[in-house]
Amino acid sequence: MLQGKAILWTPFSLFQNGDRWLRGAGSRTMAFFMILSLLLLVLVTGNVLLSYWKQKKLAKLLPPGPPPLPLLGNLTCFDRVSACKHYPKLHQKYGPVFTVWKMTKPIVVLCGYETVKDALVNHGEHFSERPPLPTADINGKGYALSSDSKSWRQIRRFMLSSLRNYGMGKKSMEDLVHEQLQKLFSAISEKKGKDFRPIHLLGFAIYSTMSSVIFGENLDYKDPKLYDLVTATRKYIHSINLPLYQICNAFPVLLKVPFIRNLVINVVDDVHLIVRTYADAHKASIDITSPRDLLDTWIMKLKEEESKPGAPFDEKSIAIHVGGLLAAGTDTTSSSLTFCLVMMSHVPDIQERVQREIDEVVGHDRVPGMKDRPQLPYTNAVIHECQRTLDLAPIALYHAATEDIQFRGFLIPKGTTIIPFLTSVLSDPAHWKNPEEFDPDNFLDDEGQFKPNPAFLPFSAGPRVCLGENLARMELFLMFSALLQKFAFRKPAGAKDLDLKYMQSNKMAFLVSSQLCAIPRSAPPFSA
Repeated sequence: MLQGKAILWTPFSLFQNGDRWLRGAGSRTMAFFMILSLLLLVLVTGNVLLSYWKQKKLAKLLPPGPPPLPLLGNLTCFDRVSACKHYPKLHQKYGPVFTVWKMTKPIVVLCGYETVKDALVNHGEHFSERPPLPTADINGKGYALSSDSKSWRQIRRFMLSSLRNYGMGKKSMEDLVHEQLQKLFSAISEKKGKDFRPIHLLGFAIYSTMSSVIFGENLDYKDPKLYDLVTATRKYIHSINLPLYQICNAFPVLLKVPFIRNLVINVVDDVHLIVRTYADAHKASIDITSPRDLLDTWIMKLKEEESKPGAPFDEKSIAIHVGGLLAAGTDTTSSSLTFCLVMMSHVPDIQERVQREIDEVVGHDRVPGMKDRPQLPYTNAVIHECQRTLDLAPIALYHAATEDIQFRGFLIPKGTTIIPFLTSVLSDPAHWKNPEEFDPDNFLDDEGQFKPNPAFLPFSAGPRVCLGENLARMELFLMFSALLQKFAFRKPAGAKDLDLKYMQSNKMAFLVSSQLCAIPRSAPPFSA
């Protein structure tokens, strides 16, 4: 009996006394699954040991960092929220360049202005790629999140050129913002001094402006098409944080399953459908001698490039890249503008100083224009300080090393993911007098004139700097200055004082829940 048991449970005995194992299908099936289980166990164990050995070997070359768990990495740095809480501590312990691990893949984190600038600007070409992000690649190669190195430069050059040349001989972007302000003034006035949540109205204003720029359609705030655009775009924007996307990016083999792949694509398909619908209508009425909007310029580019093999401009790219531009230029701007107004309601002395400056330079017969910005240094400084304090994007979009490179005394292998920690730049004590406080003097010289601060990098820096930076800056200045010219903003009765630390840890919850009271200023009426 003991020998028989040995035959049943000792793998080597499976090949001894074969007669006993060949009696009946049940015994043969049991033997097969036992051998298969043993082989799988050996393979898994070997893979774990090999991965751990590679991880240890690679770690000796990379910057220092917290010890990772085998296969799992540094669990506290898996998502952006927890990472933002731990990075400052790791920065203090390991210095401005350190390594964390996401499972078996290293991520090099860059902290402080000098380090981030050195990487993204001085070594910009060496850190200009994106790491593989499977869910982004199947939804749109070549755009902001895609790792497709062959097409993103061409697409970026074209889109920057289109934005720069927009409105030649027609309405400029500034004209479109001024038109939008009239609708925004009316919508706020309808509140009749009652408390309201500004992020909704300001969101409609920014989305409607972008609709004008991209599609040539200035949508009313009650138009169902605007609601559909906002809903679809926000679904697109937040898709990267969905658990489904996180799992598929960690285990890209799942995207080979048709059902899962379709789920990933469908998340962003709503905004693509909107763009395709507009594109079809534009194609039927386009005048190539007189483009009406950015979508017309994209369609013209498609026709120009369609005969060139391998060109990144095709029918599918219209929805992908125009949709991506729409996503990039909306919620970040409306969130920043919301915080600017909420901040003013908590610092009435600063708000009044801004209003005095606007009254003296612009008056009340017209709204402020971009030509007024050099003469409004304090207003400009307040806007910049609001953006710095809000720190809306603590972590820039991930970069990747284009080749093996020696950086700050460490070897960073080709393909390594790079994270610029922008919070550490916007609060770098070497470049900000009071980094933990709201202080417009951070952007003023001794004579009260606006002074750019090189560490102001809310849009990141280098070859991958935010595509819509100039448009966002223009919208923020024009809308903020015009709104403070027209209204005085007050916090609701009984509202608590603003806690900046709480706000920075709960940004979106804070912005969505914040309320304001807008009081028309006692000045002659005017229109945009």
